[in-house]
Amino acid sequence: MKKHIIKTVVLVFGIALFISNSSFGQQGNKDDRKEPPTFEQLLKEMDKNEDGKLSKKEIKGPLKKHFAKVDIDEDGFITEKEFEKAPKPKRGGRKENK
Repeated sequence: MKKHIIKTVVLVFGIALFISNSSFGQQGNKDDRKEPPTFEQLLKEMDKNEDGKLSKKEIKGPLKKHFAKVDIDEDGFITEKEFEKAPKPKRGGRKENK
């Protein structure tokens, strides 16, 4: 009888511990937010011909969708100056239920 009670207590404690750890792991940390890439990082990743600027053929992701907005002088390339002046993307936050 005592063994049965001890096993039950250990099992319940283990489940409670597992559930509490799982719920804490799902909370977001503001420090974990990913920063947008720098122009230098984009060049390393996408500048295939290494000319120091990005053409529409070279880029991918959200930047490709907004290429015309960023390419201010409409020469078909995004330079570092154009990238710095580009409108910043809006961050999608969590919607809170009220």
